[in-house]
Amino acid sequence: MEQQLKAKVLLVDDEEDFVANLSKRLEMRGLKVTAATRGADAVNLADDIQFDAIILDLAMPGMDGLETLRRIREHNPDAEIIMLTGHASIKSSIEAMKLGAEDYLEKPVDIGELLKKISEAREKRILILQKQSKAEIEEILKSKAW
Repeated sequence: MEQQLKAKVLLVDDEEDFVANLSKRLEMRGLKVTAATRGADAVNLADDIQFDAIILDLAMPGMDGLETLRRIREHNPDAEIIMLTGHASIKSSIEAMKLGAEDYLEKPVDIGELLKKISEAREKRILILQKQSKAEIEEILKSKAW
């Protein structure tokens, strides 16, 4: 039996059927999925909740994936973002990586590959949080006159 991946994921795509189906597939594997169908909603959710990974569609009406990525990064520079697209281009993938996307996958997405990327993002996020906690503890210790 497949090991369950415990991670909190934000899934962002304007295709509601895709979001519903992928959410179910990820939840069956132990992930806690929050979904958004608009970039602005994703930015607000990312401001309020710490996700292990954000899976973000590139092509969305209104605020597209690149703009959503930019805005999420403004407030969450350590967010682990995986871009998804059905319209891959070298230019858009390079731009996404420059803006800080961790990876770039094409639709239809292979669930095994996506789970691997989410697992890697979660592990990286844990390491970042551990480093931040250690730095905060060191600052507290330095500020105390023992």
